[in-house]
Amino acid sequence: MGAFRKEEKKAMHRTEVAVIGVGSLGRQHARIYSQLDQVRLLGVADTVPERADQVAREFDTQAFYDPFQLIGRVEAVSLVVPTALHAALGVEFLRGGSDVLVEKPLAADLAGADALLETAESLGRILQVGHVERFNPVLSAVLPAIRRPRFFEGHRLGVFVPRSLDIDVILDLMIHDLDLVLWMTTDRIVDIRAVGIPILTPRVDIANARLEFENGCVANLTASRVSRDRVRKLRLFQFHDYISLDFHAKTVEMYSLETQGGERTVVERSPVVKDVEPLREELEAFINTVRGEPAPPQVCSGEQGRSALELALRVVDVSRRNLQRM
Repeated sequence: MGAFRKEEKKAMHRTEVAVIGVGSLGRQHARIYSQLDQVRLLGVADTVPERADQVAREFDTQAFYDPFQLIGRVEAVSLVVPTALHAALGVEFLRGGSDVLVEKPLAADLAGADALLETAESLGRILQVGHVERFNPVLSAVLPAIRRPRFFEGHRLGVFVPRSLDIDVILDLMIHDLDLVLWMTTDRIVDIRAVGIPILTPRVDIANARLEFENGCVANLTASRVSRDRVRKLRLFQFHDYISLDFHAKTVEMYSLETQGGERTVVERSPVVKDVEPLREELEAFINTVRGEPAPPQVCSGEQGRSALELALRVVDVSRRNLQRM
């Protein structure tokens, strides 16, 4: 009976959450938290008072203009602020007793990432990174079939918008695919070739990277924030399988070489793609982890977020050195 009451009390408890930074993406965090039965959206914070007020009114919560006012007051927090602020704010919220979800990239540099990891570990707090494509239903549909890919071809293109201009497109967009490739390939990278150029900003706006792994696997990835169309596609090839994922359209193409009646033939497979919102899946997984449930495999841990950041910074370094030679 005591155990039942404990579980019943836990089920009735609503996790108090705040969102720091309510621009375009932060507003979506606030929207989803406000819809979750197990969550109480205690507040939203933004240094632009009008934006904080508007989102607070929209989702029936309190507006704050200084994020430090929320430290020590919430059980969990989403940090959706400029990358340069991730480490400093994240460390303070962790010290204040909050579990933290940081939008990608984890930090602006490895020193900041390590500060977050060390603080979370020393205090026994949860640190997760918002690599939302891990929760895209097209990836979930084919994940059981992925085994030792040999070649990746990725295109992540977007139209120009005045956001995330404090970082290169490699850290803004390509890092999604870098994380996915690392997640699906466990071998060591032995070679990186990359080129990137600034077009509309002082930072790299379009880039291409070629990664070679110790087992011979190759990943060729392109990212742009100055394209006419929005494209989020990743194709992968493995022995006997071709898989094409369209993260934007949420469609999958998969062809496999099979033996039927003693003859080898190419068969089209149709994985079932669920109609779910990736960000909602990610935030629900975060809250469930905060509430004591095991983290699902799609969750990007702080350590995995650091690995993606480290690789992205290596690509940035190679592309900048090549740019200097031009």
